[in-house]
Amino acid sequence: MQTRFKKNAKIFDIGITAVAGMVSVGVMLYAIGHFGLQEAWPELVLDLFYIACLVMIGMYFFNRLDTHRFNYWCSISVGMTVLLRDILFPPPLAYYSLHLVCITLSVLLLCTLTFFYARKNWQSYTKRNLWTICIIDMVIASLYNYDIYLEPINEYTTYMLTEIWIRPTITYGLVACFVTETKITTK
Repeated sequence: MQTRFKKNAKIFDIGITAVAGMVSVGVMLYAIGHFGLQEAWPELVLDLFYIACLVMIGMYFFNRLDTHRFNYWCSISVGMTVLLRDILFPPPLAYYSLHLVCITLSVLLLCTLTFFYARKNWQSYTKRNLWTICIIDMVIASLYNYDIYLEPINEYTTYMLTEIWIRPTITYGLVACFVTETKITTK
């Protein structure tokens, strides 16, 4: 099979992202089985979007998906996870100010996804513009991570820490794919 990327560093980058994403999603699917679907059904919905992104990264990597479709459907999938997990059904946080900062950053992330990826001329954006999405998502995950350590540790803590970092891992992979495609024109 011929891959889209020729540089070993890029192949390694995307491969590590895919493996980390698959392991994380696998851990969360185990958590859903462990805690029961009645208690963990929102994680199943999020995992479906994460799995869709990972499948699209694989298809894109092996030239089975063109850039325009990859751009559109991955943007939709990541945007849906931001909308569901962070805006419509945000997790309860220890401090209200931390909650407001996370929601504000989530709205900013959704706006940057819309602005940078959903536009017709997305190839004209710089690498810095593309990395903005990943950085905002990592800041949100870091704030959630900080909040988890403020609260008492229980049996959910390990799974919550895993779930928090799935989306930044996937957005890193998406941005890593797009950084090489910024100069390619679409039909």
